[in-house]
Amino acid sequence: MDQQRRALLLAAGRLSALALAAVPVPTSASYNSGAYPFSLGVASGSPLPDAVILWTRILHDPLNAAATPPVAFSVRWEVSEDERFSRIVAKGSASAAPALAHSVHVDVTGLAPARWYWYRFMLGEAVSPVGRTRTAPAAGAMPDQLKLAVASCQHWEFGSYAAHRHIAAAAPDLVAFLGDYIYEWGPYQLKHPQSALRTAESFTLADYRARYAQYKTDRDLQAAHLAAPWIVTWDDHEVANDYGSDRDERLAPDFLNRRAAAYQAFYEHMPLRVAPAGFAHLRMYQRYDWGRLARIHVLDDRQYRAHHACTPAGRGGSSSVLRRDCPALADPARTMLGAAQQDWLEQGLKSSPARWNILAQQTLMAQNSQVPIVKESDGRFWTDGWDGYPMARQRLFDALHASGARNPLVLGGDVHSFFAAELNRNPARPRSAANPVIATEFVGTSVTSPSRPQARTEQFVSMNHAIKYGRSDKRGFMLLNITPADTTTLFLALDDVHDPASPIGAAASFLVRDGHPGLVRA
Repeated sequence: MDQQRRALLLAAGRLSALALAAVPVPTSASYNSGAYPFSLGVASGSPLPDAVILWTRILHDPLNAAATPPVAFSVRWEVSEDERFSRIVAKGSASAAPALAHSVHVDVTGLAPARWYWYRFMLGEAVSPVGRTRTAPAAGAMPDQLKLAVASCQHWEFGSYAAHRHIAAAAPDLVAFLGDYIYEWGPYQLKHPQSALRTAESFTLADYRARYAQYKTDRDLQAAHLAAPWIVTWDDHEVANDYGSDRDERLAPDFLNRRAAAYQAFYEHMPLRVAPAGFAHLRMYQRYDWGRLARIHVLDDRQYRAHHACTPAGRGGSSSVLRRDCPALADPARTMLGAAQQDWLEQGLKSSPARWNILAQQTLMAQNSQVPIVKESDGRFWTDGWDGYPMARQRLFDALHASGARNPLVLGGDVHSFFAAELNRNPARPRSAANPVIATEFVGTSVTSPSRPQARTEQFVSMNHAIKYGRSDKRGFMLLNITPADTTTLFLALDDVHDPASPIGAAASFLVRDGHPGLVRA
């Protein structure tokens, strides 16, 4: 175990010269129009055993979309077995049309399972950065390991993206991003500021496109995309703070138009395998198998949820409420995932052949009261997370227990804190023979977004039996090493989020053994 942990730490901490060198400095000479068209880099994602999605967007000036001519470009692409492109296995061309912000999504099929590939795009004389991607293992295979990096919540206004530099250096097999890839406000600028300025909130398609363009200019974020394929889901800030289904905090009557614009911009900037017929709704929940080692159920807890319970008069969104003062919390009709997604998840758990079943979702699932609980009717809860939907959480826990799925792991983000928890069948009661641990939960801190003081988080840990560890004063990401025998999780914390060159170290590490839900400090 010590050897495994040391290997993970070395992988997470070393500087990957290859990953960083893969991001070239664009020059006007590299493109015959006089401007470099791949200013936002390239990305890959949604890996299958024989296919992967490749992404780029043609944009000559990141903060001036009008500088890119409003015509469709024919973009060439290549996939090779080596980074010198001497063994090209697939190539073609794709249209970058103005209707989708000149974004390109190529579903490259016919690839071999469980192997690395290199890819690039070309437009005229311009050549994109070279990205590295890989396919999933074959369906019946049992891989030795899956190295999975997990990140979320990267507000441009609150620090550098040093965490992404370390994700690239860790050379993961896969990156899971669990929401808040962008935030909807802040000046449109290409340098991370020293202090946040709440201005220029995004409402229109053009606004959201410009926001993604701003974020994707960051070299460390580009490097993390170049290092490995990504799987992604969204949370609230890709649209608006604390929105739920068709309602935002403002109770704006035209909110669905804003949401559709935000959903379209999200699709335009992510390596997603979806075929959108429109953007009023966009199915985000997906399932990815890593052979028989892991099945990753990627969830969407924003689009289908019931409206928030017990909101203050005149607005939507979240609040903190006493359980006894909010009877809506006990309403069994309230949902977090919606009926169709819940059924899909239950079937995926029941049919899973995987050694590890991973729920990649947005937020903390363990009960987290903000005040001490003496009896079950006590507790103060934040209503935007699973605590605001306790009956929906209970349905999920019951289904998880009934499914027989092996080794459930719940991964989350959103709360800008590291948490490690043991999830009991009945979350309101402590662990017992009649109330066993049914899953283990790991929540990652934010890439940049700020959180509460550590002293308050330590109070949460002391008051809530399911939560075994909490750390809110550090930014970073999680790195999981999943093997047939066990899963090791590192909580990797930056020394200084405002320093692009910040070192990183392990704030904590945990082991979960096959067949034994629950945490072991590693």
